[in-house]
Order: sequence, then C-alpha cells, then structure tokens
Amino acid sequence: MLNKPFIKILSLYLIIAVFALALPAPGWAMLIPAGQAVTRSTDQTKVQSALESSVIKQRLLDFGLTPEETTARLNRLSDEQVHRLAANMDAVQAGGDVLGDVIVILLIVIIVIAVLELTGHHVIMRR
Repeated sequence: MLNKPFIKILSLYLIIAVFALALPAPGWAMLIPAGQAVTRSTDQTKVQSALESSVIKQRLLDFGLTPEETTARLNRLSDEQVHRLAANMDAVQAGGDVLGDVIVILLIVIIVIAVLELTGHHVIMRR
C-alpha cells in the first residue's frame, strides 16, 4: 500500500494536469497561399445553398423571417462573418456534437470518483 502523502501529491498533480490539458492550445498564424483564398461570393453561395434546405427554410419562417429578409440580412454581414458562417456550416450536425459532451462528462465522473477513493471516501453503487 502506498503512503498517504504520496497519494495526496499524486492526486494533486493529476488534478492540475487535467486542468492544464483543458486549456486551449496556442494558435499559429500563417499566410494563406493565393490559390486557397476563399472569396465572399463562394462563401455566400455556400450559405445560400444551405438556406435553401426545406428544413431550414421552414425554421426561418417559424421565426418570422421570409426568404427575402434572410437574403437581405445575409447581404448585410461583413466578409469575415460570412466566411465564419460558411466555415461553420460543415461542422453543424443534425443532433449537435453530443459525443464530445458525453466524453467530458465521463472524464469528470471518473476524476471525481478517483479523488474520492484516494481521499479515503468509498463510492458504493447499489441497485
């Protein structure tokens, strides 16, 4: 059996390591080659084609936006906003990204159980 000071130090280290790994990584700024630059018109075409989906069209109508109003609002967006919207269109899934949330919740539960066990508290599961 390991001695208590070692277990306390190890658990503290693991807690700090988990929180340190949760911090965002630094970004790298680079120049984009001229052939890979995306123009506003291609981004706007991509967004417009997504807005033509019957499900999205109906949802916008439910919010009280006609197709003409939607197009007008899309035209008022800046180039950067249109590009971000077009880039995020590929990442959107029908049910959302549930897998990432489930993994985070499982990791939190495992960490809590490990800390409780290491501090002498016992986790008992009954039916």
